[in-house]
Amino acid sequence: MTPRNVKLIFLREVRDQLRDRRTLFMVAVLPLLLYPALGIGMAQMLSTFAEQKRTVAIVGAADLPEPPLLDPRQPQQFRAHWFAIADDADKLRVITDTMLEESLPGGPTLEEAEFLQAALQHRSRVEQLGQLTRRRERLETPAPTAGPLPPDHQQELAQLRRQEDELKRELDAWFRTSPVQVLIVVPRGFRKQLDEITARLEAREPVDDLITAAPRPVILQNSADEKSVIAGRRVREAIRNWNQQVLAQRLEAARLPGSLPTAVDATGVDLAADSEISATLWSKMFPLLLVIMAVTGAFYPAIDLGAGEKERGTMETLLISPASRAEIVVGKFLTVVLFSLSTALLNLVSMGITSKYMLTMAAAGQLSKLGNVAAFPPLSALVWLVVLAVPLAALFGALSLALAMFARSSKEGQYYLTPLLLVTIGLAMFCISPAVEINPFFSVYPVVGPGLLLKSILLGQPQPHLWGYLGAVLLSSFGYAAIALWWAVEQFHSEEVLFREAERFELRAWLRHIFRDREPTPSFTEAGFCLLLILLLVFASWGFLSSRFTAAPSAAQLLKLQMVYLLVAIGTPPLLMAAMLTRSVQATLKLYWPGGRMLAAAVLLAIVIQPVSIELLASLAWFFPPLPEGVRQLFTSMRSEEVPGWLPLLAFAVAPAVCEELAFRGFILSGLERARNPWVPIILSSVAFGLTHMIPQQVFNATLLGVVIALLVLVSRSLLPGILFHFVFNGMQVGLERLGGDSLQEFAARTDQWLYRVETSPEGLTALRIEWPLLLPCAVASVLLVTWLIRSLPTRPGSPAAEALLASDAPPLTLQRSGT
Repeated sequence: MTPRNVKLIFLREVRDQLRDRRTLFMVAVLPLLLYPALGIGMAQMLSTFAEQKRTVAIVGAADLPEPPLLDPRQPQQFRAHWFAIADDADKLRVITDTMLEESLPGGPTLEEAEFLQAALQHRSRVEQLGQLTRRRERLETPAPTAGPLPPDHQQELAQLRRQEDELKRELDAWFRTSPVQVLIVVPRGFRKQLDEITARLEAREPVDDLITAAPRPVILQNSADEKSVIAGRRVREAIRNWNQQVLAQRLEAARLPGSLPTAVDATGVDLAADSEISATLWSKMFPLLLVIMAVTGAFYPAIDLGAGEKERGTMETLLISPASRAEIVVGKFLTVVLFSLSTALLNLVSMGITSKYMLTMAAAGQLSKLGNVAAFPPLSALVWLVVLAVPLAALFGALSLALAMFARSSKEGQYYLTPLLLVTIGLAMFCISPAVEINPFFSVYPVVGPGLLLKSILLGQPQPHLWGYLGAVLLSSFGYAAIALWWAVEQFHSEEVLFREAERFELRAWLRHIFRDREPTPSFTEAGFCLLLILLLVFASWGFLSSRFTAAPSAAQLLKLQMVYLLVAIGTPPLLMAAMLTRSVQATLKLYWPGGRMLAAAVLLAIVIQPVSIELLASLAWFFPPLPEGVRQLFTSMRSEEVPGWLPLLAFAVAPAVCEELAFRGFILSGLERARNPWVPIILSSVAFGLTHMIPQQVFNATLLGVVIALLVLVSRSLLPGILFHFVFNGMQVGLERLGGDSLQEFAARTDQWLYRVETSPEGLTALRIEWPLLLPCAVASVLLVTWLIRSLPTRPGSPAAEALLASDAPPLTLQRSGT
């Protein structure tokens, strides 16, 4: 690859994009004008916006005790003293039954007066509903030392619920059409009862009978009406603060300390400085905006440089230039990365300045408090923001360019933006969750790693704590970008992708083509559809199985569920698709006899690679999250004495070996073999094999072992070595689990821990650690065997399957019924 050619392609594409007014508008003009315009518009709206008043009706206002709940100067509203924000009092309009006899400005309208008259008639029913609700709540919340409810109390509770529901339905039919949003019913003689309780307290007389028998005000609202919910929340705030003042006056009259109701009055102290509050604000905004703007800034230029070139007919001009196809793709990639970075950083600058302005210029209320803490992040954090924007732009640039190369037209390319944007937004929202912090496992995730690292930097976490994650984040992100860029180069080398034209899709013709023009082995698309179907079945059954694993009454049932899951979700799709979509099930699933040498190599490789796998996972235990409880119970079921030894072997060795090999090294690998590069089917089938295991530890281990199994299958041109390797490897793990930690510990003690040792975690889980006298020869043997398989790998496994089978000297595997 010549840097000069890459530079020429890069400069050409940049000039073309800069001449496009739409691109300039999206990259520079829009972010610099959009956010300030939105900020100024929202500030103007906030300054001129007046929330519509909600109406609150009070029946029995004359029985309200002191201090006054309503404003004496303006009886149509609550006292502003009872609200945390004084302006909230102006957002509630109060009408009372006492206003029916008075002619005051702002009094009830004719409709409201009719409602107050009806409320006086329903007053007793509302009070009855309040009493039923209080009795039911007392029965539902017994004392902490009380046991379960006796049968008579349970019957009483059921009867109270029935009566309460009947009254609610009756009152709802009347209240839902009312002109008010909240109704407060004050019981008759409420002030007199409170005065009597206060007098008895002052005289040091018992008041239990009065408190138990005294009715309470009832606040009636409709939670299905948002206006009623908003008004009810404000009314409850005023009533709560007013109730505290009434209680304080009662205690003062009774010569009791005001702190009596709060026996444990803890003092809350907030240690956060203004700069820390500001950092929390930016740590939620900047990572989310950076990720979204990076992907949108990369996608539109990529569509123009990929599918747009096809539509304009300028792709041929590039192809006849001295630059190689890889150089052309790299030049386009650098252009997309440049515009992605520009879009993301300009949007961040514009959004940051606008947010600072809005928070500073907030008119009143709680927003004004944020204006003092909306300080910009320190310069070092902004530098790291730019640094972490580079790998994100590289990843999205390469991925967008690959999708744009694959698209037939600009319109089709824009369709690919929606799923990519949805996935990206989901990952970005995961990053800003307060419950998620960066750790070794998340640091290698695409998008998640840079997002969490940026959030930690903006929060001001100690730099030594983050330095260890920086290398992992940068290496993994650039690694994903390199894979996506390689995919784009592969797309650019394919004449079918570059010069295909848009075509109309007809379902009937497509189905007819699939079933009539069947090939000996599946296509690349059919292999991908099989993988998608398996993943959907795995995801659909994961939640169901997790709950069943936790609630299964016996270990045997856990193992049976495991076998049913493998048969239905993993084993059935490849068998059905091979029978329906291909002309040769035997060629598709590679049902051929491999010869004794390959079978022996499979067994030997499974044995020697087992200690290497165990030690590798044990060494990386700090990297992976803990196993879910359902998975732990599933593994524990293998050691249960109630389960015969053959059942775990069948569930964890035989069933996975057959079902998973039929799917991933059978149908899927056969379809992926059509790729130009022989390593494409190996890597893709192994990654697909790992993804179906869901658990991070198993995903990692299964992906590495999938490469070894794929090599065995491709070299032998038979599925049987893969099945045998899989069975022996899993069977050894089942045997180790059946032995248990005590037996392994006893044997390790006899050998002075010369071969291995058993470690116990704080959670009580045992783990094998392989010592060098056993690990070294196993590792050397594994490397030698894998190297031999790589050297024996055909240079082009993607040749047509029929020709490969004709050229193969492997005898077919004859399947006969037992007993015949």
